[in-house]
Amino acid sequence: MNTNAVPPSRRPRIYLAGPDVFFLESREIFQALKAQCERLGMVGVEPSDGGIAEGFDGTDDEKAQRIYEGNIALIREADGVIANLMSFRGHEPDSGTVFEVGFAVALGKPVVAYGVEEGSYAERVSAAVPCRPDAEGVMREAGNGLMVEGLGQRLNLMLTRSAALEADAGAALARLAGLLESVKRQGAA
Repeated sequence: MNTNAVPPSRRPRIYLAGPDVFFLESREIFQALKAQCERLGMVGVEPSDGGIAEGFDGTDDEKAQRIYEGNIALIREADGVIANLMSFRGHEPDSGTVFEVGFAVALGKPVVAYGVEEGSYAERVSAAVPCRPDAEGVMREAGNGLMVEGLGQRLNLMLTRSAALEADAGAALARLAGLLESVKRQGAA
């Protein structure tokens, strides 16, 4: 029996992971995501600010710890996660979001990601950084010899193998709703 099944009397809670918290229009982004969750019978939960009130006079470390603890608690309480894994400040997704994906997966929560560009990670890196294949055909950065992860994955394989990928947030939420409904039916059986 799946211990992660959503109780039949409660709407699934979905943690909305991503770098969206950094955008000027973050409020609008989260309002739209929550509205999409509502339409699918779920509750969207945006990342926490740690319950820090305006005028908080603690240190930056204290603030960071409260934000961390608040988001860990929200992920633990969530039934699933959607994650915006768009390229953020480079070729990779936001590192905090990647941590949240790994944490959710470790807890056995379903994760569906979106925002990932089409094509392989190796193709994107090779378009931005001079690369060439070595004698064995492994793609490497020309300047330093670092291997560029291949295998045709759209991101690092640890992300693409642990989270389903969808084109956009709406598709990610719809897929997650279907996964949670399937878990719910299995838990009832």
